[in-house]
Amino acid sequence: MFGLEKPAGRREPGGSGGFPKMASVGDFNVLSSSIPATKVELSVNLLDRDTFSKSDPICVLYTQAIGNKEWREFGRTEVIDNTLNPDFVRKFIMDYFFEERENLRFDFYDFDSKSPNLSKHDFLGQMFCTLGEIVGSQGSRLEKSIVGIPGKKCGTVIVTAEELGCCRDSVLMQFCANKLDKKDFFGKSDPFLVFHRSNEDGSFTICHKTEVIKNTLNPVWQAFKISVRALCNGDYDRTIKVEVYDWDRDGSHDFIGEFTTSYRELSRGQSQFNVYEVINPKKKGKKKKYVNSGTVTLLSFLIETEVSFLDYIKGGTQINFTVAIDFTASNGNPSQPTSLHYMNPYQLNAYGMALKAVGEIIQDYDSDKMFPALGFGARLPPDGRVSHEFALNGNPQNPYCHGIDGVMEAYYRSLKSVQLYGPTNFAPVINHVARYAASVKDGSQYFVLLIITDGVISDMAQTKESIVNASKLPMSIIIVGVGPAEFDAMEELDGDVVRISSRGKFAERDIVQFVPFRDYIDRSGNHVLSMARLAKDVLAEIPEQFLSYMRVRGIKPSPAPPPYTPPIHVLQTQI
Repeated sequence: MFGLEKPAGRREPGGSGGFPKMASVGDFNVLSSSIPATKVELSVNLLDRDTFSKSDPICVLYTQAIGNKEWREFGRTEVIDNTLNPDFVRKFIMDYFFEERENLRFDFYDFDSKSPNLSKHDFLGQMFCTLGEIVGSQGSRLEKSIVGIPGKKCGTVIVTAEELGCCRDSVLMQFCANKLDKKDFFGKSDPFLVFHRSNEDGSFTICHKTEVIKNTLNPVWQAFKISVRALCNGDYDRTIKVEVYDWDRDGSHDFIGEFTTSYRELSRGQSQFNVYEVINPKKKGKKKKYVNSGTVTLLSFLIETEVSFLDYIKGGTQINFTVAIDFTASNGNPSQPTSLHYMNPYQLNAYGMALKAVGEIIQDYDSDKMFPALGFGARLPPDGRVSHEFALNGNPQNPYCHGIDGVMEAYYRSLKSVQLYGPTNFAPVINHVARYAASVKDGSQYFVLLIITDGVISDMAQTKESIVNASKLPMSIIIVGVGPAEFDAMEELDGDVVRISSRGKFAERDIVQFVPFRDYIDRSGNHVLSMARLAKDVLAEIPEQFLSYMRVRGIKPSPAPPPYTPPIHVLQTQI
């Protein structure tokens, strides 16, 4: 029902994972050109042969822009003549981010001529879904009816997602250099290497810096690890540019020279092919007898394949989503437009927007789409007792709501029946989810709790203790702060700067992500884009939190169910 590596590539090569961080050479943002969390290959099969038996079908895939909702063609399969084989051979390769909602549309046409213009061909129907829906289905295999022609059965389509192998590979490399140019007046040089991957537009993005080796023209750098995505975005033939510099204390590092290579070349390992001449173009232009500014040699190249978040999802791990909403009096009277809980008939309030933005993405990873929805800080009918853990649907034995729309409905119904009160206590709802998470520690389920709150927390000590205890369990906590309050305490719970502790015990993992809603309010009123940004920021850390739990516990992904094979039709001929 729910769960998840910080999409790999979010942290890469600045020096995590036990490799030296090079603050002395200046930090850089590996994500200046965003690396996809991973790439997936989509295969399309038509199930109901009878529907397509007399046609020559083609599948056209469209993706939807977040802002203006415009559909753009992403690609086309080949045409299948008379559906002799219902499986399209041509695949679609897409970037996948857990934290983004990618709407897809598959259109099917009967191709009658060679014209690429779709309006000249018969429309056979279409199927809508999200990329998360495909990935989150059992075995990452989604089966859905084709719709679009009123009164006609249009058949069924199966879309299967397969993570591309290169996306989970990392390489461990080591380099040395010989006879580099001497740059320092009083000594030799202090060399270091800077690696850049090339982008589609021909520009370069920095992806790794080695450490500095002091006072030598023949340095041997430490081995370093980098993901194949960060190094070349999974494209083995893409140019990788390596620059050699002489480090200077004031930051004005001297350029020694550069060379280019590719992942494919590097993968040959230590050989004569991986000894590179370091060329300084300025020197080469000025000096007729210039040969090079030294050589750089690859000493070792080792590929490591890492288990990914999608391996677990494909193996059947469910992500269970629970929402907890703040019903304290500081939110203001729900019938007043100034209230954070105001039920505006024309647009969602901040609570509704945050819930929908996060929930609509997570629900794709929960097979039964049943979500517990809780409230805290209200007085309940009939006796007015204060509760910090009540079911929004009024049924404490079964607090589950169907889909995000069901959660929204229960939330609005609660606003009409409970009295906003206080104080703001988080520990009861965290402990509620922790009880469930403690009962399934085998990796088959992972729990995500979304807390939406307006205020300063009243039970800080108890909440810290709850989080420290929960950090040993398969769960993550997202906190969205709405309204104008100061959220300093929430930053402390987030634990990004200082790991949270309680009674001298530190949290085993960082499991809390906090964001203030006000940072995402779009002044132009375009809530679609701003809510997509909010979801992206709060969900981006969940894959890494998920994987850190699995790694610490030594839990491996379950094998995926066997791939779908279409039934073999035996043709019978009448004599």
